[in-house]
Amino acid sequence: MRVPLPFLHECTVKMTTLRAFTCDDLFKFNNINLDPLTETYGIPFYLQYLAHWPEYFIVAEAPGGELMGYIMGKAEGSVAREEWHGHVTALSVAPEFRRLGLAAKLMELLEEISERKGGFFVDLFVRVSNQVAVNMYKQLGYSVYRTVIEYYSASNGEPDEDAYDMRKALSRDTEKKSIIPLPHPVRPEDIE
Repeated sequence: MRVPLPFLHECTVKMTTLRAFTCDDLFKFNNINLDPLTETYGIPFYLQYLAHWPEYFIVAEAPGGELMGYIMGKAEGSVAREEWHGHVTALSVAPEFRRLGLAAKLMELLEEISERKGGFFVDLFVRVSNQVAVNMYKQLGYSVYRTVIEYYSASNGEPDEDAYDMRKALSRDTEKKSIIPLPHPVRPEDIE
């Protein structure tokens, strides 16, 4: 069963269907989440996003039903302080479907949703070491707003890893205030 997004008609781009993520997709996205650079979460976390921000949870599906990639995000922040924004929690494309423009298309859809919701910007966190992703986000118009020290917890006794908080201003931020870089790094507990 297809669940249409209220703001986005299900569309097919080069035989790829972009549609709302469903609970059933939780049983089909291991091919995407097995990538070592993809942050994975417990089922309750995904269900929370699906329940609270379903319009921000979009999947790309191949003609045979295999999931190719997904984006999961939310709307958050303060309108009064001009910090209302879209946030990309996770974006991942299965290795066999990379370099097809899927990540860019998924990001474009999340940005469109954030525009409709009156966001000032879209932000995301990415590992400093993931230069492929950092460069892709820069090509999509994102810039480094700040560095967050030890944002990603490490395993296997390795040190925690820093993250870039990258942002892209939306049309509501006419003066582009939301993307003026901070001059110094911050710690995770300093993030609102």
